[in-house]
Amino acid sequence: MTMTASTQRFREFKMPDVGEGLTEAEILKWYVNVGDTVADGQVVCEVETAKAAVELPIPFDGVVHELRFPEGTTVDVGQVIISVDTQPGAGPAEEAPAATAAHAESRAEAAPALPDEAEAEPQGRQAVLVGYGAAPSSTKRRPRKARPEAGTGTASVAAALQAELNGHAPAAPVAPVAPAAPGTGAVPAQGRALAKPPVRKLAKDLGVDLASVTPTGPGGVVTRDDVHAAVAAATQAAPAAPAAEAAAAPAAEAPAYGARETRIPVKGVRKATAQAMVASAFTAPHVTEFVTVDVTRTMKLVEKLKSDPDMAGLRVNPLLLVAKALLVAIKRNPAVNAAWDEENQEIVLKHYVNLGIAAATPRGLIVPNIKDAHTRTLPELSRALGELVATAREGRTSPADMAGGTVTITNVGVFGVDTGTPILNPGESAILAFGAIKLQPWVHKGKVKPRHVTTLALSFDHRLIDGELGSRFLADVAAVLEDPKRLITWG
Repeated sequence: MTMTASTQRFREFKMPDVGEGLTEAEILKWYVNVGDTVADGQVVCEVETAKAAVELPIPFDGVVHELRFPEGTTVDVGQVIISVDTQPGAGPAEEAPAATAAHAESRAEAAPALPDEAEAEPQGRQAVLVGYGAAPSSTKRRPRKARPEAGTGTASVAAALQAELNGHAPAAPVAPVAPAAPGTGAVPAQGRALAKPPVRKLAKDLGVDLASVTPTGPGGVVTRDDVHAAVAAATQAAPAAPAAEAAAAPAAEAPAYGARETRIPVKGVRKATAQAMVASAFTAPHVTEFVTVDVTRTMKLVEKLKSDPDMAGLRVNPLLLVAKALLVAIKRNPAVNAAWDEENQEIVLKHYVNLGIAAATPRGLIVPNIKDAHTRTLPELSRALGELVATAREGRTSPADMAGGTVTITNVGVFGVDTGTPILNPGESAILAFGAIKLQPWVHKGKVKPRHVTTLALSFDHRLIDGELGSRFLADVAAVLEDPKRLITWG
């Protein structure tokens, strides 16, 4: 087959830029295997960028010919991640030499060869990535040797644990496993254990074969607890060492599952958050002010709103009224809703409010925002907050949902924390920390009474918000929460 025909037959799908100028993404999960039939628009994988987890649809029909990268791999934008045979009924075909060379180079970058992979593969042939099987065709491919999960050979997990618990290493080095015969020892794609990179690292450190672990996570994902449970089960099954041998043996080091350190790769959302916070902390001169306020009337209003027919089916909580109070305070102090343009040396006043709400998710802290929050009624604001939180917890927040924020609220009170000194979200000039609401003794109308009290903390960029403006803004937020009737008189 000519190179032209091969190029037309095998279509390649490259890692797209699913955000705004992002350069890389991590493949979290493949939804297809080699040999699966796919259709235009079908989601084939989930990737995590520096902003969010995104599902990628394939733009053409065919049969999956090759998955270029395994799960957990960080891939640059523009690299081919999957190839599809768009003419599966055309019979066996060799890939174009140019494509073959490119495939080999990309695989070499993604997964360097192991010492036991020294044998050269036949010219013009390629082994499919470990764990993904081989494409259905009459062309036979030699299976690659399995990469050991534990990094110390492929000895039995129980034997390794027993040796470690007995306080000595195995008597002889464990020989590597010979290559599996075609069709007998290869692990099928659907048999590959699903686990996040940190969990795979933990399993490797503990010498646990993920394929032998019973998953309890959503979608059959192996969790950290599952790995520890497998280690505990293997430990209980291991026989105790003879008393004489135990007495003669030197004091054993702590077993691997009691390791003193665990290393977690910094990537995706966590990496982007770290970089953004460092940049923000060292470029914008932060000032933080605090105010303690009696929010008893606000708490009473929350209870009344819960029974209001207009709020039926909506979540009503103190955060909702804090958000509304902040929007009223911005209306009275519009200069707070601004940004610093370093390149043009300008202060950009924004006549709209995209209200960010900091949300803690399994992938790290993200700050999605409610677009044009200043135009929303209280029920609309409540509905938007509920959708924002639910989407974040499910890991479905899109990059667009996190772009263009103007001011942020971080609710540290849900953790029982009184307050903090929040760091500005990049591109914004103010962030409000909402602390825990607690019953405290408070002087009210000349008498000491138990009142609901909270502490607010406002961090702002002192380049464009001076002390007077920042103080006035924070005082307005506190005043609305102290007497919610100001939502009407000031709003």
